[in-house]
Amino acid sequence: MKSKPSVPDNPNIYIPDEDPYYYIDSEAFGILEKIEKISQKKPVNVLVAGRQGCGKSSVVNQFAAVNRRPLATFQVGILSEPGQLFGEYALENGQTRYKKFLFPEAIQTPNCVIHLEEINRPEHPKALNMLFSLLSDDRKVWMDELGTLKVADGVVFFATLNEGDEYIGTELLDPALRDRFYVLLMDYLPNEVEKEVLMKKTGVSDSQAAEIIDAINVLRLNSELGVAVSTRTTLMIGEMVAAGGTLRQGIITSLQTNKEALESILLSLQMEKGYLEKGELEYLRFTKEAILKSV
Repeated sequence: MKSKPSVPDNPNIYIPDEDPYYYIDSEAFGILEKIEKISQKKPVNVLVAGRQGCGKSSVVNQFAAVNRRPLATFQVGILSEPGQLFGEYALENGQTRYKKFLFPEAIQTPNCVIHLEEINRPEHPKALNMLFSLLSDDRKVWMDELGTLKVADGVVFFATLNEGDEYIGTELLDPALRDRFYVLLMDYLPNEVEKEVLMKKTGVSDSQAAEIIDAINVLRLNSELGVAVSTRTTLMIGEMVAAGGTLRQGIITSLQTNKEALESILLSLQMEKGYLEKGELEYLRFTKEAILKSV
């Protein structure tokens, strides 16, 4: 039995709270159980791939929460040069000093989960070069500024990525780097599961959840619209409806698209389902007095 980790006094390295309504399929569940067992014997890395908003980052958080592991997350997309994860030279009191970042502390924290978010989106491909050594069985790297950095026992690296032509700014991951990972493929939840999550997390009724899922299915199945509606977006729509908004309001505020595409989406839903008719808009004063009158 792995002892409870000692978490550094750093708010950016913490044991996350468990999500009681996080669902994954039985195969992924079994894989993550095995990853936990393997990590207690040898170094292990996991690459989580799938469409945007299908729960890739959430599964990393949940893995850490369930196994009571500290978690530290790093945005790979901002990296432009090798070693940038570790620190940088900065001017301090008129002198140039090396400022160490969070990453060295995180990888030296026993049993820590290191989340490398959007690993295929660095500003420059060479920015990932120093990860090769850390992700190998040797698990250490030399830096002139910090000396030898060795990854602590039990540390698990998770990398997440969106793959496909629709994701601007992404690159295919270097095969030599990808070879260091187990791969976990994820997709959107089935309708019945997504509906339950929607009800539990947002508080919408059974009928409201069914209507939201029905509308989302229309958008997901219409390839001409080119809309990828994530579970995250579905929950945003649910929150709007639970707050008293209409389904139309939930959709127009949650879909990340331009005005022309949004009009096509609403027209498609109106033709398919007939419950998103625009009607006449009334213009109201947005003041505290008006809000109190509307309650």
